[in-house]
Amino acid sequence: MEPSQHQVLEFCAHAPIERVFLEDVARRGLGRFYAVEDASGSLTALCHAGANLVPSGAGSGAFAPTVAGSRSRMIIGETGAVTELWDAARSELPPAREDRPHQPVYAITEPPPSGKTGLRAATHADVDRLVPACAAAHELELHLDPLARDADAFRWRTEAQIDEGRSWIWLEDGVILFKAEASAWTPSAVQIQQVWVDPEARGRGHGARGMRDLARLLLETTPTVTLFVRAENAPAIATYEAIGMRKVLEYRSILF
Repeated sequence: MEPSQHQVLEFCAHAPIERVFLEDVARRGLGRFYAVEDASGSLTALCHAGANLVPSGAGSGAFAPTVAGSRSRMIIGETGAVTELWDAARSELPPAREDRPHQPVYAITEPPPSGKTGLRAATHADVDRLVPACAAAHELELHLDPLARDADAFRWRTEAQIDEGRSWIWLEDGVILFKAEASAWTPSAVQIQQVWVDPEARGRGHGARGMRDLARLLLETTPTVTLFVRAENAPAIATYEAIGMRKVLEYRSILF
């Protein structure tokens, strides 16, 4: 069944960190939702279908007939929900080119010490510098070059993030010492993605300093800052833990 926005928001309120993306797209009216409800009308499982399939809740395997033949590029979300959906629907979906289990999700609720950076909101004057950095971060994460697929669309998305106030940068002498975007933002949590430091500036602590200042900035208005990371990315995990972020759950990603 297709749930109402009220049902989706009520469901997300029970796990605001895990379901931050689902709540964000529901509030913005993006994509399409499918749900399983109990006798009282409360949702027990939810799945967003868009560029990615994002299931949540016990019993997510019930969405298998709905997502069969989907052209989504990934299943991503809480480990149990993704596993249930994948096990039920894998015969009707493209073969996985990569499976990423046990991706830790980190969160922070108290401001860390200042990083004393020049972090600021990105502007359209930064677009020409941000586009290649965002593309490189995307390719590193997903092993696909978004500029080769559709350079104009990727530039538009980068500009849209700036317009929405979801992009931040620390730039000195034309070098990005730190940049990141918000992939989801609700009254309860903001999820960070595509953390990046230009290669020539790495190994000097800029990433940790930038993350500290970004967390401080966002925690002024939002109770929790969260992100997830590949399990094998030890340097990133060390950075996040060093600034006070703590693992709160695990995601799993199935890439097609």
